[in-house]
Amino acid sequence: MVGVKPDEISAILKQQLSGFKTEAQLEEVGTVLQVGDGIARVYGLSKAQAGELVEFENGVQAIVLNLEEDNVGVVLMGPGDGIKEGSTVKRTGKIASIEVGEGFIGRVVNPLGQPIDGKGPITGVKYEMPIERKAPGVIYQTTRK
Repeated sequence: MVGVKPDEISAILKQQLSGFKTEAQLEEVGTVLQVGDGIARVYGLSKAQAGELVEFENGVQAIVLNLEEDNVGVVLMGPGDGIKEGSTVKRTGKIASIEVGEGFIGRVVNPLGQPIDGKGPITGVKYEMPIERKAPGVIYQTTRK
């Protein structure tokens, strides 16, 4: 057997372990109990917030609207064809919002604000606004010009 030098082995191990990260990232994942008419019941998202975006395994997003003791009701923001009982859903941690700005004038967008009119991306300054928010008061609406 060739002479093994412990110092060399230690140096190699230290070098390989120096880039190792011990951070763990937890994702809350749920399971679809039932789906129909653009609404799904999901079990396992106990920390979901009302208005939060969730994402199905096929990429379709949904908004959490109904919080119950053992499940949540979500409204689908896309086609529900690939979603069935047992499909997985994960939280995004983001409250549903949409970007708005002058570039949206005359454009056709989906419920999440993504352009679907074939004219390319929306340009200009954009401001992020929550989808569900309190409406401005009547006085503010009539005096603003």
